[in-house]
Amino acid sequence: MKAKIEHVAVWCNDLEQMKEFYMKYFDMSSNEKYINPVKNFESYFLSFNASDSAKIELMKRPDIIENSFTRGNLMGFCHLAISVGNRNSVDILTENLRSDGYKIIGEPRVTGDGFYESIVEDPEGNWVEITE
Repeated sequence: MKAKIEHVAVWCNDLEQMKEFYMKYFDMSSNEKYINPVKNFESYFLSFNASDSAKIELMKRPDIIENSFTRGNLMGFCHLAISVGNRNSVDILTENLRSDGYKIIGEPRVTGDGFYESIVEDPEGNWVEITE
């Protein structure tokens, strides 16, 4: 058996805004919106250029309750880490996000476990680590 992560799913309030964020800043592409009117469910799958990489599924349903806590400090999943290739790209993307008004949670740095990364909030407050 050769296991791998196929996709990570995120409940969203604003699917279009979230889709545009990940497509713009992380060079992802999207499928056509899936709509299930019976379940009142909508979703997009976002993909990176590499054919074998994990996808992000953005999902929306009106009965999902809002999380009012700081996303990175809850039990369970903490963040999504996306590699952008090198330290310079981490720095540039972090500054682009800052200048576009996104909240920077952690400045670019080498962590204690040796990663070079920054942390930013996506439009709905989820933490995204930008790594080399």
